[in-house]
Amino acid sequence: MKKENLFFVLIIILLISQFGIFLYLGLNIKQLKIDLNSTKSELNKKINENYMQTQGQIEQLTSSLIETKEDLSSQLSKLKAATSSDFSGIIESAVKSVVSIKTDVSQGSGFIINSGGYIVTNAHVLYNARYAKALTYNNELRNAELIGYDSDLDVALLKIPGSYNYLRFADSNNIKVGEKVIAVGNPYGLSFSVSEGIVSAVHREFNNLVGYIQTDVSLNPGNSGGPLINKEGEVIGINNFKIGGAEGLGFALESNYVKAKINDISEQALNITVA
Repeated sequence: MKKENLFFVLIIILLISQFGIFLYLGLNIKQLKIDLNSTKSELNKKINENYMQTQGQIEQLTSSLIETKEDLSSQLSKLKAATSSDFSGIIESAVKSVVSIKTDVSQGSGFIINSGGYIVTNAHVLYNARYAKALTYNNELRNAELIGYDSDLDVALLKIPGSYNYLRFADSNNIKVGEKVIAVGNPYGLSFSVSEGIVSAVHREFNNLVGYIQTDVSLNPGNSGGPLINKEGEVIGINNFKIGGAEGLGFALESNYVKAKINDISEQALNITVA
């Protein structure tokens, strides 16, 4: 009889202990939910504040670009004067196929590769963006549709409505070290700027891909996604990045890789090739 009483006492103690544990866990879980909701609200508030601030700055920058854009003939003359005679004959046609890419979070460059308005740019220019627009050389701001992208090669394909001049891809296997090239883009938001240099090396390796051109062309924020062009007016690469704060140490993904990947993207998304 005493053993039975002891057994019942133990059961009661266990039940009380379990109830206490469940009560303790329940209160802690409730408090954790409250803390998480509070943290989420604070984060959303900060994200919205940062978004509004960035949006305002970008809108101001784009408005400034449109308002201060010079006369077409005057600007072309200045661009031609800034480069050697090797490029004086191709500047006018080349810059007309370059666009400024504007998103709600960043700004970069791109270039038209098809008369139907297909544009190539860097994928990182569109990172975390909710929309993208393209400012053409004719001062038209077009909504850009994302067709697809590849984050490993850092390339993306966009499309804008209309018919345009476009740039053709060269065979990057024919690039020679020492040949002159120009980069066309929008460094620091200065639309349709041209810088000249030479090819310093080819087939440089990054991220396990031996497919980058090294140049001494001046690249700055905003040049990303713009074309690297040879003396024939053809694209030999897409400007990707430069090393830290080093001057004259820029890199562009070779055109054969860009063309192949862009066609892969368009075939998967649209069942056509665009380059």
